[in-house]
Amino acid sequence: MHTEPAGAGLMGIPDTQVFLDDLVALRRGLHRIPELAFLEEKTADFIRRELVRHGIAASYGGRGMGVVGRIEGRDPAAPVIALRAEMDGLPGEESTGLPFASQHPGRVHACGHDAHMAMVLGAARLLSRGERPAGDVVLVFQPAEEHGGGARVMMQAGVLAGVSAIFGGHVTHHYLTGQIMVTEGVVTAQSDRFVLRVRGKGGHGARPHEAVDAIIVAGFLISALQTLVSRESDPIHPTVVTIGRVQAGTAANVIAEEAVLEGSIRTTVEAARDRVLRGIRRMADAAGALHGAAVVVELVEGYPPVVNTAREASICRRAAERVFGVRDVLPQEHPSMGSEDFAYYLHETPGCFVRLGARREGWDYVPLHSPAFTVDEDVLPLGASYFAEVVREAQRALPRRS
Repeated sequence: MHTEPAGAGLMGIPDTQVFLDDLVALRRGLHRIPELAFLEEKTADFIRRELVRHGIAASYGGRGMGVVGRIEGRDPAAPVIALRAEMDGLPGEESTGLPFASQHPGRVHACGHDAHMAMVLGAARLLSRGERPAGDVVLVFQPAEEHGGGARVMMQAGVLAGVSAIFGGHVTHHYLTGQIMVTEGVVTAQSDRFVLRVRGKGGHGARPHEAVDAIIVAGFLISALQTLVSRESDPIHPTVVTIGRVQAGTAANVIAEEAVLEGSIRTTVEAARDRVLRGIRRMADAAGALHGAAVVVELVEGYPPVVNTAREASICRRAAERVFGVRDVLPQEHPSMGSEDFAYYLHETPGCFVRLGARREGWDYVPLHSPAFTVDEDVLPLGASYFAEVVREAQRALPRRS
């Protein structure tokens, strides 16, 4: 771990403390106004005004859209590089007790998106001062990462047109402040959802022989579906099946006619995903036949896995080593079973997604999405300097545009 203060040695910053203070103010301002997916109007206005304040052209497509900033480079043939941050918060009530906690009841920045926006705004400031970067830099502030796949909205709007590579990242308490995870290949899992609707035959609790109990069928399925992981999935391919919601019954003495199970599937390879999806359908049909019920399966495709391209991961590693130091650039031991819609960008454009440590030494670990989640703000200038250096390194390393 670094022993010098956060930001020591950050490149191109005349006064690191002033830069840190500015980024903290940005992060706290955004933290106060969390907004849910596709409703990020105040957040978008905040970002647009900040970009314009630093002389960066910015456009906003209105509710449901994102903010796109563009820094013009010196050379029209140099690679165009995109940086991405997410604008949306989460439903929930914040429990951090911070003086700059959410001012919007029922909404909270519990996933660090406020920090991501502040970092990319900081990188934009570094790249727009003094000598301009070699090529154009596209700053993508997207809506709806948590729910709704806002990345696809931005892609449909054409933000990746002419872009040679895109880079993003996420804060985490899995690493300490001053550490960064850079890896090639699979970084996050595929996420899918399913709904099982069980229809039996309702009846009186005293006469079960006259009914088909939907709750019994649902209970059977809850147990049986776990064997898709424990007995049917290759153990070298991480797989998770979770039943997160069960709804059934109306009264203690009434046999339920209907039950609904809702769950999620996380996989890292397509073969494992296909096997689980086929298994859910097979078990649903078998449970229905066994108990004389009807089971309808609804499968909802979620975000694909994030897969970093090798060339762009090496660019990130070199940039990270200059900002964080070689010993604090860490590999990922195994893919996260979380999901990230940054994956959609990587289907169209090469890129790399990293994880930035944001837990201060001595802090208890707090998971993302917890109402108590917060970040060590010393990560902000590190992240901003890293993103700026990624742009510079990518424009040195990638081929010129024809």
